[in-house]
Amino acid sequence: MSDKLLYALARPVLFSMDAEEAHHFTLPALKRAAAMGLTRLITKPAADPRTVMGIHFPNPVGLAAGLDKDGAYIDGLAALGFGSIEIGTVTPRAQPGNPRPRMFRLPAAHAIINRMGFNNGGVDAFVSNVQASRFYQEKQGVLGLNIGKNAATPIENAAEDYLHCLAKVYPYASYVTVNISSPNTKNLRQLQGASELDSLLSQLKDAQQRLADQHKRYVPITLKIAPDIDDEQVKNIADALLRHKIDGVIATNTTITRDAVKDLKYGTEAGGLSGEPVFELSNKVVQALKAELGDALPIIGVGGILSGADAAAKMAAGASLVQLYSGLIYRGPALVRECAAALRKNR
Repeated sequence: MSDKLLYALARPVLFSMDAEEAHHFTLPALKRAAAMGLTRLITKPAADPRTVMGIHFPNPVGLAAGLDKDGAYIDGLAALGFGSIEIGTVTPRAQPGNPRPRMFRLPAAHAIINRMGFNNGGVDAFVSNVQASRFYQEKQGVLGLNIGKNAATPIENAAEDYLHCLAKVYPYASYVTVNISSPNTKNLRQLQGASELDSLLSQLKDAQQRLADQHKRYVPITLKIAPDIDDEQVKNIADALLRHKIDGVIATNTTITRDAVKDLKYGTEAGGLSGEPVFELSNKVVQALKAELGDALPIIGVGGILSGADAAAKMAAGASLVQLYSGLIYRGPALVRECAAALRKNR
């Protein structure tokens, strides 16, 4: 029985559950399946290597951050055939996140709204989980580690949290993503402002160089930005990325807009909207970034990819790699292969 058929059978059961409960059921099940060797039955994408940020990616389809915040399920997720796995967002100290319910499916729009709030066990537990994974121990592939700030940390002290996490995760990462674009941590998106971003990137770049000297290994840094920015903000962000020699940009996070879902059940819930409604918003930011950056640094495109054609459109907009999250919930593991096949065909 194919994994596509298995997911078609499993999805109605999973969608009958609360969205967060389904999440907590599925990932441990995937972890157990990987430990038992059952995930070997999943057909993996054909090799389609890409070199981005000096990193060799087996294929250009990655997992976006957010699905595995604590790095507890790396081996199971890696078995789905991704060209890279990004985990987190992690914060210096453990925090519970926002009150439940905080995750909502909108099936009619192939969308999800979440206001999780960086719920995680803290960076020390996160690093222990990474170290314990076979994926890390055996250097099986590309591992992105996504860092953020604690909700209780004042925004003016945010850089301290990012620098703390960067130092902790640096030895174990293929690349590190700096998440300044979640709508679910109060004031976080202020860090996308020109002066705030300039200060943060300057400190991160200095720390990156010190850590590279210390560990004798250069680990690229990417910045994850929001889709809810105008052309002037895109220009300011692109300028800061170039001036500070940041290695890449991930576009985009979830949106706070609701035009596409306002009439649907849960459509007015607070939080970040992901899935199909963010696809065009994300593509516009990717296109605008590409116009500003050219080939100076790569763009990783994420947001609303639910088919191979969507992945190809994201690359056509200017992305060098793509990432999936909500599409995986709606389409299952077969989406990874479909996107990889489309990108290999269109290369």
